[in-house]
Formats: sequence, C-alpha cells, structure tokens
Amino acid sequence: MIRKVLIANRGEIAVRVMRSCREMGIRSVAVFSEADRTARHVLYADEAVLIGPAASKDSYLNIEKIIRAAKQHKVDAIHPGYGFLSENADFARRCKEEGIVFIGPSAETMEAMGDKISARKRMIDAGVPVVPGTQQPLQDVGEACRVCREIGFPVMLKASMGGGGKGMRLIHKEEEVEEAYNAACSESLSSFGDDTVYLEKYVEGPHHIEFQILGDNYGNVVHLCERECSVQRRNQKIVEESPSPFITPELRKEMGEKAVAAAKAVDYSGAGTIEFLVDKHRNFYFLEMNTRLQVEHPITEEVLGLDLVKEQLRIADNEPLHIWQEDIS
Repeated sequence: MIRKVLIANRGEIAVRVMRSCREMGIRSVAVFSEADRTARHVLYADEAVLIGPAASKDSYLNIEKIIRAAKQHKVDAIHPGYGFLSENADFARRCKEEGIVFIGPSAETMEAMGDKISARKRMIDAGVPVVPGTQQPLQDVGEACRVCREIGFPVMLKASMGGGGKGMRLIHKEEEVEEAYNAACSESLSSFGDDTVYLEKYVEGPHHIEFQILGDNYGNVVHLCERECSVQRRNQKIVEESPSPFITPELRKEMGEKAVAAAKAVDYSGAGTIEFLVDKHRNFYFLEMNTRLQVEHPITEEVLGLDLVKEQLRIADNEPLHIWQEDIS
C-alpha cells in the first residue's frame, strides 16, 4: 500500500500532487535544488530533501540523486509530475529496479509511444487512423523529395522524438525540402539528441483535439472525453476548452473508442493523453500520445468532477478502475 510519495518535480505541479496526497492521507516528500530552498512545494510537503545545485541537470534531472533521496526517506512511490523526468523511460526502469512504484506507465510503454515512428506503426496495427506519411525514418534529402512527391504538398516534416513544435517544418514545394530537412534534423539533434525525422501529409485547417484516458493494471481503459486545443502560438497550446464546440456526439464516441484502442495497444497504465488532428470534414488522425499527466489536466477535472492525481495514485496502488465508460459524461 502506498503511504509515502516523493514528488520528483517542483512548483505548481508538485504542490498539486501533494494536495491530493494529503487528502488521501499519504505523506509527501519534496525534492529541491539550492535555488528552491524556500519554494512553496518545499514548505508544503511533509518532508523535503536537497538534491543539488540550481541547474536542473544537477538536481531535478539527476536520476541517481532522486533515487537516493527516495531510498533515504523510505518512500513507496515516486510521482514525476510533468516535464523533467516524467517521460523518461530510464527513470521509470530505475524505479522498478529499486522496488519503488513509478506513478505512470511502464518504461516499455513510454519507449513505444515516445518514438513517433514506432507509435504510428502501433496505431496502424491497432486500427487507429493516422495521417498519411512515412513509416520508416527518412535517410536523406533525396528520399524526402521522393516521398513529398508521392503524398503531395503541403507536407509536414517532423522529428521522431519531437514535441512542443521542435523539429517541425511545413513544406509547400520541392524547392523548400532541402533547407527544411537540414534544419529539422539539426533542431531535433540539439533538442532531443536524435536527428531522426519523418514526413506526414499536412492537414489543412485542422482542429487539435486530445482525449484524456485512464488505464489500470488489469487491462481496463476509459476515456474522459476531449479537450479542444486548437488555439496555439508556434505550436504551443494557449487556450483549451472542454467539451470541444467542433465535435459532435457521434464523433466523440468514435474518437473516444479509438483513444481507448490506442491505449490498450500499448498496455497503458495510469493517466495519459491521446492527441488527434481533425480536418474540416471531421476526419480524424492520431497525432501522438503523452505518457504522463498533462499540464492542462485540471480542465478535464473541472468538467467531470474527477481528481486525476488521486486516480493515478489508486492505479499505482494496484486498484482497478472504479469508473466505467457509461458513467462518464
């Protein structure tokens, strides 16, 4: 049974997780860098431990220091929050090796969905629609030009390990391919340590719709309806709204079923998000999966009256889901 949780994060999300822990009678342990000695999450926690200098690489991104702090304070589980190590498969694997519950999906699930090319293949096998494009990494500019001609312009060049709009280039004509390819590879390498890129048909005038999902350790998965997040600047979400004013009840049902199928295809456990692009004709395509709690999770909580952090904690404690799809509206 989970009685004490270390939150491997800082700021708002750390306080958010601690609040749910406190309401469930679970003790919380904060980690902090030298710059955060008097931060709110440090003062709010039941226990706190210094893990290093201000630089994130020496504190909040240092797996061994966090594991050491967890063992020192005899915690049962670690909640990674979002950002930092939340989607780091090596961190999840180290927790498991040390007998500490990682509050999130398995390392294998993270690896399957963290690589966008791998994720596309899995979704195709699971019957989830994906945007037309490559199923293998592009080898060079010549191959990129050939694929562009095959699927037709405009196309979107994307980093396989990308996120947050990094390593993405919109290409309207063949003359732009070489410059876009070189720039995307370079940006991907500097941002993610991997220069693998692939191509997708560009969906014009799209809506960006994401479905929150919950999965337990017994194969049960439900979706918690959608968030409309099409208001963006430089591929970063600015406003999210739920329910989406664009989605019909019939489309919500169909997309929700595909979101559940996507999660089941990778044995998903915990809270996660399936993101879709929906074109002006309401055709939808899998975009990516976030294998963590998202920044914008409170929008779903407000609409449905659920506490997603408490759900994460229950799932991590090996409880089966206590809500069924028909209960959610």
